[in-house]
Amino acid sequence: MYDDGGLWYARTMRNFLTGRLLFVRISLLASVLLLLAVGVLTIYAIGNPVEPSPADVKDIAQKAGLWRKQLVFIGFGLVGFIAANLVNYRRLGDLSYWIFGIVLGLLVYLAVSRYVPLPFAGSNRNDVHRWLVFHPALPQVQPSEFCKLAYVLALAWYLRYRSNYRSFRALIGPFALTLLPVGLILIEPNLGTAMLMMPVFFTMLFIAGARPKHLLLVVLLALLVSPLMWLKMHAYQRERISGVLLQSQWLREKAETNPTVANVLVGGKFTERHWQIKLGYHLIRSKFAIASGGLTGRGFGRGPFIKYDFLAERHNDFIFPVIAHQFGFLGSLLFLGLYVVLALCGLEIAAHNIDPFARLVAVGITAMFSVQVLVNVGMTLGIMPITGLTLPFVSYGGSSLLVNMMAVGLLNNIGRCRPFSVAPRK
Repeated sequence: MYDDGGLWYARTMRNFLTGRLLFVRISLLASVLLLLAVGVLTIYAIGNPVEPSPADVKDIAQKAGLWRKQLVFIGFGLVGFIAANLVNYRRLGDLSYWIFGIVLGLLVYLAVSRYVPLPFAGSNRNDVHRWLVFHPALPQVQPSEFCKLAYVLALAWYLRYRSNYRSFRALIGPFALTLLPVGLILIEPNLGTAMLMMPVFFTMLFIAGARPKHLLLVVLLALLVSPLMWLKMHAYQRERISGVLLQSQWLREKAETNPTVANVLVGGKFTERHWQIKLGYHLIRSKFAIASGGLTGRGFGRGPFIKYDFLAERHNDFIFPVIAHQFGFLGSLLFLGLYVVLALCGLEIAAHNIDPFARLVAVGITAMFSVQVLVNVGMTLGIMPITGLTLPFVSYGGSSLLVNMMAVGLLNNIGRCRPFSVAPRK
């Protein structure tokens, strides 16, 4: 049985820095704190460059105070981190389906708000419905961000039994658990979060012990239906994915001269001008920002991509090019090394816990962070579609930061607790 009441909470706080895997957990928290610091400093530099440009005074003024808001978001995140440590993670398993159901309900609410005006549903941004606004003075809430962590908990709870993944028929359950939120998130639409969930799903299935031949069969089935899914995608989603291929001058010429190729790639007419001002706009400037950083960078708060508004969303989705622009290739390697430390700590925590639920939650959270970093950095380099996926702990935003801090809190919680055992007490 679990301890209850004040004794358990006192023991929880005592074990916060004295439990198991102390060095691993300190390394985990140190990497997260450094990432948070890099994020705040970069957001500050974007709104307060060393040499502001008169041409972009309005844009700079709009971003000048974002670093203060980010500090507020970090404060909320720390509350979420502490809350995740105060809860016995095993009890979260019992509640995981309820948590997942509530988040799905919010996603359904947003899906309905596309067609019927509903209270609290955020304003339509470029035909995107992702946010709930409970009060103008409060931060907007993005349910799809909370869905990532709720999904990991629910899937880990389901996969803790061997019978739920060892046969092909048994995979129907976890697939239903995955496809339902993915479908609702695509309705928003939010391609980035939907793309994130599938690698997390396969990683957790593999670690749980699913047969590789079953996973391979699922991949083959997905490839067979992918042409149909491609044709059913919104034109904007298709453009995001095909933008990676359209970096090829040869393919752009084919799309411009062949209407069939253009229709397959972007769902309509394509021109070089269309690529320059729309599809390739962010990508071209993102790669320029990264390349112009050179080996050691332009310096903190310096450089044209800090001074001028050349790159939209440079405080959010495209914050990595700004980091590379300021600190160069070497600084980028050190920065990405912090994520490597985070991932290794997450895997170490998973490896030292024999509780199936805890191990799967740790692997799922680690996969969630790793895939998100790979997709975000990859899209800024032009090797992944531009999906709107933020950089964990660094990009500006409240919902994503709160969820990420809660996830790290769960990792720390799992790491400091004793391994689960079904043996009787002596």
